[in-house]
Amino acid sequence: MTQLSKFFSFFLITALVSCSASKKANKSFEAGEYSDAIYQYEKSLKPGDPESNFQLAEAYRKSNRIQEAEPYYLAAVDAGIDNESAYYYYAVALKANDDLKRANKVLEDYLKKGQDDAIMALAERELNNLDKLPEIETRVNYFRVKNLEAINTEFAEYSPFYHAGKLYFTSNRHGGKIYKGTGTPFTDIYVVNTRGANVDLATLEELSPVVNEPNVNLGSITISGDGNTIIFAKGNSGKSTGASEVNLYFTRYRNGNWQTPRPLSVNGQDTWDSTPAISPDGKTLYFSSNREGGFGGLDIYTASLNRRGRWVDVRNMGENINTPGNEIFPYAGGTGKLYFSSDGWPGFGGLDIFEATRAGGQVKLENLGAPINSNADDFGLYLFNPSRGFFTSNRKGGKGDDDIYTFVNDDPELRIVNYWLSGTTLTRDENNELVPLSNTKVVLRDMKDNIIDEKFTQVDGKYRFRVYSEEEYNLVAEKEEYFTTRIDFSTIGKSADKASLEKMITNVEFEVDLPLDQIVVDKPIVLNNIYYDLNKADIKPEAAEELDKLVTLMQDNPSINIELSSHTDVRSSHDYNMNLSQRRAQSAVNYIASQGIEGRRMIAKGYGETKLIIQNATTEKQHQVNRRTEFKVTKYNKKFAQKHAEDYDESDRFFDDVEDSQ
Repeated sequence: MTQLSKFFSFFLITALVSCSASKKANKSFEAGEYSDAIYQYEKSLKPGDPESNFQLAEAYRKSNRIQEAEPYYLAAVDAGIDNESAYYYYAVALKANDDLKRANKVLEDYLKKGQDDAIMALAERELNNLDKLPEIETRVNYFRVKNLEAINTEFAEYSPFYHAGKLYFTSNRHGGKIYKGTGTPFTDIYVVNTRGANVDLATLEELSPVVNEPNVNLGSITISGDGNTIIFAKGNSGKSTGASEVNLYFTRYRNGNWQTPRPLSVNGQDTWDSTPAISPDGKTLYFSSNREGGFGGLDIYTASLNRRGRWVDVRNMGENINTPGNEIFPYAGGTGKLYFSSDGWPGFGGLDIFEATRAGGQVKLENLGAPINSNADDFGLYLFNPSRGFFTSNRKGGKGDDDIYTFVNDDPELRIVNYWLSGTTLTRDENNELVPLSNTKVVLRDMKDNIIDEKFTQVDGKYRFRVYSEEEYNLVAEKEEYFTTRIDFSTIGKSADKASLEKMITNVEFEVDLPLDQIVVDKPIVLNNIYYDLNKADIKPEAAEELDKLVTLMQDNPSINIELSSHTDVRSSHDYNMNLSQRRAQSAVNYIASQGIEGRRMIAKGYGETKLIIQNATTEKQHQVNRRTEFKVTKYNKKFAQKHAEDYDESDRFFDDVEDSQ
């Protein structure tokens, strides 16, 4: 064989091997086996080929190793790759490697020539974030951090959760089978006794095998206040089906054992749902998800515990929290603030930990700054008191992959003021006495009618909400077969002066009871202050104000139809009174319809003097009692009301008896 023939034979064999490796790499990449894909892409890498370099960079990024992706994004960009996301992620990789100047220039250069509107929007946002870094770097804080060396290993330890003298965390410290998505062992949940940050390593053990499933990645854990309920993330078995899916699971402690975990109803279809956190009152669940309808990447969602003890009403927390990037690891620590990690808000690189504070109807976000945050991933914050806690980081100088750190906040001005609004849902019994009304949904809304929180009252009718300083609210209480009650409440002018507080934690309590009247068909209800000029049917301003309340009642109770009736005294002829009262009743109905209530839900009826309350009235005061406007429910669509309640619970696909004791 000639030298030329040998060359062509070698070239052909090399090309075939490279093509085969590339196909294997693509197959692994599509299956989410990024660790295997990296190995295959490196075998077939063509230095000047934009596509193979880009795919290798993407495999590194998707396996959470974006720092290592930088040279391959650079090679793809230098080779003129068409995929514009390469420029954006190249800048993100530079930022993660603390090369902020080059990251800034890459974004500026790209924005001059970019064509992809979606990628350009991401690049503009990241460029703005970089511009805000100097402010974050110079912001004063009082944090001290320390690696929790007693617990960390060369493997990953992350997502700490502290409860009843025990520290729970996730780790792959025992090695074992490798998960092909990251090239690291599968993770389990561990628990160890600790007093604050003083760990008793001799007590370290894996959580029950009921929770820790072999060759399945276990994620973050959260525990109810009574310690009897655990919610945790599980997924990424590495099998061809469901490799990218992570779900939230639930188990309860019964008869000395943890029960078989079952999936929560909040899980999406073929989605990543993880990093759960239960609020201190046990009524709200926070978690992160990449389900459709979000802002991009991972978003933080909430779910509420309904009267049946089930998690329902899943809601995205909105643009004040979520970005086109990733928001993850939420935590509501009982301080009135929400903590979470994000790579979409201005930060040092990777995930940074943020603090969200609400006041005056606005949400204020603050990057916690260094030393809590770094150019690596910083996440999973947990407070075991207002000034001390844990978090996770894979920053340089740690013992291994992800490490758990402790922190102390030495801020001398640290003062926590908790504002609480509580009360009782009430109704009248057969003796006309107010008594507690159980199983009532109470919703806290802002003045734009956005839901802030909601609860279901128990047997005692009690509810309790966290509210915030200098805000106005609506309280809405609703229950089947009762009129919905709506009451305004405000904290404006009622805020505590932090400068005068001596204790670290101050609780300010407000109380508002919510009475609900039972819906009784054909029972007349008098509308107060509905007055008309003599011999006229025009709606006066004072009457409009009272009728507006009926408008609200009709809006809040879509299952009822009413008759609105007008009555006169006896001081005119029968025919005249009948005509006048009919015109007045119709005038009131017309006004209510003008406010958006469907006319078919109302009947106007004038009764003249045929239904006197006080017979033989002689005084003006007695005549005024007779001269009244009333409404009564003529139809109550109970099935419609039940359907409305079922729609609220429709997202619940849970089993019947598991969460009732929470």
